Amino acid sequence: MKYMLLIYENEANYAGEAGEKLLADIIAGHHAFTAELVASGIDWSGSELAPTFSAATVGKDGVVHDGPFAETHEQLGGYYMVDVADREAAVGWARKIPLSPGGKVEVRPTGPNC
Repeated sequence: MKYMLLIYENEANYAGEAGEKLLADIIAGHHAFTAELVASGIDWSGSELAPTFSAATVGKDGVVHDGPFAETHEQLGGYYMVDVADREAAVGWARKIPLSPGGKVEVRPTGPNC
């Protein structure tokens, strides 16, 4: 079954010189994570997302608003789609995703009739 692993972090964690170092460490962690997925034979895809200032939100009325839909402390920063046996396996992979302080990973099944 396919699961979406949605990565939520506070973009402010990556500001300034300390944030740039943290980002470099997190990116290195993602390279290691994806190498582990490949080595395990897991079918996966994923990507980082551009910062929220580049987002647009379109409502049912067709009106376009700048920025993301939700105003929260954490922003959706990227995702992985993994094809694993069950929720427990998906949660196990989610626990391995590198995160900045306060970050979380939402695990959600995808596909027909989820």
